[in-house]
Amino acid sequence: MRFLDQAKVYIRSGDGGNGCLSFRREKFIEFGGPDGGDGGRGGSVWAECVENHNTLIDFRYQQHYTAGNGKHGMGANRAGPAGHDTVLKVPPGTQVFAEDNETLLADLVHPGQRALIAAGGNGGFGNAHFKSSTNRAPRRVNPGQEGVELTIWLRLKLLADAGIIGLPNAGKSTFLATVSAAKPKIADYPFTTLHPNLGVVKAGDMDFVIADIPGLIEGAHEGAGLGDRFLGHVERCRVLLHLVDVTEGDVAAAYRTIRGELKAYGAGLARKREIVALSKCDAVTPEVAAEKAAELQRVARKKPLLLSAVSSTGVREVLLKLGKIVHQPKEKKEAEKPAAPWEPGLA
Repeated sequence: MRFLDQAKVYIRSGDGGNGCLSFRREKFIEFGGPDGGDGGRGGSVWAECVENHNTLIDFRYQQHYTAGNGKHGMGANRAGPAGHDTVLKVPPGTQVFAEDNETLLADLVHPGQRALIAAGGNGGFGNAHFKSSTNRAPRRVNPGQEGVELTIWLRLKLLADAGIIGLPNAGKSTFLATVSAAKPKIADYPFTTLHPNLGVVKAGDMDFVIADIPGLIEGAHEGAGLGDRFLGHVERCRVLLHLVDVTEGDVAAAYRTIRGELKAYGAGLARKREIVALSKCDAVTPEVAAEKAAELQRVARKKPLLLSAVSSTGVREVLLKLGKIVHQPKEKKEAEKPAAPWEPGLA
């Protein structure tokens, strides 16, 4: 199944039915009076969060959704039936935006959540509604209210506990394939990963979901490279695993690039808990790895872990640290004061 995290959809709620102009006409009943029923309400358009969905690919092939119109009122005081509702079934983590792609209409996180996107039009009153003591034979009816026509954007932000970030070809997909049953594409060239991948990880008695985010480059927050769409997938993560390739010529510059993009993107990404690790440590000697770790520690202001997904060196230590943060009690996390944001100019 192809991964799609953004879709443009056209929706329209149903029109309300017209009220009925009718009078009771029966034998031996000379003055039957008005008996026109009200029109039915138009159907509404809802967005519903459902399980077992992890992509918006269904909306690539169908972009138009229309609810049913309400039926007109009928004689004998019969109201028209309401129009049928239309439900957009979206995966957990989907946000619904207005046509400007900035105004948030709904944020659906948990399965079963529903949000009204476009309400159906009200049905019109029949002439029986306007009967009074002074007007015993009204000929007034109301037309049904028109439905609402909208263009909306659906944007999916993955619900992962931990996110793996780093420059292209930093070993993110290899790490995910090593620690989970996920099968991301792995190759020795940049931008091998073109969409986020999810995997379920078990570390000791803890399990959590980890996301492999496609590689970021300088200017990603402005749409460079694969763009800033993938930065949104780490907004809901509790902790970030920042991988830096030990074979990079300047590991400090590689770290600064990613941290600068997180800060420029905003949404609190720069304040998230972070674990820094040097990846591909099996490709260099221990002396070189130690030298690179010292360089990275000076700019990151924390001791990086040495990691090799191929030889499984340091993998368990990384998973245990991630699991400890993910499963940290919520009360404790709320009581903690957030760390000061990292400044890209500091070394």
